[in-house]
Amino acid sequence: MVVIRLSRGGAKKRPFYNIIATDKQNRRDGRFLERLGYYNPIATGGESELVVALDRVAFWKERGAQVTDTVGRLLDQAAKKAPV
Repeated sequence: MVVIRLSRGGAKKRPFYNIIATDKQNRRDGRFLERLGYYNPIATGGESELVVALDRVAFWKERGAQVTDTVGRLLDQAAKKAPV
């Protein structure tokens, strides 16, 4: 089964998360099918906190991908910010 979840990166005490589509059995930071965006919880200045390719998320959801709770919350945030 394919899931859309976060993969942690960055340095100690400075997290950075990629939003990825991966097989459920793969490790958190392991192999993935596609990178769909990123979330930077400590963005400062002109940096973007959240960037998501909503069209690619829809593509994976149509094919049965499950979304984790945290990513679901982030997708709701991204949808509100997206231009109509």
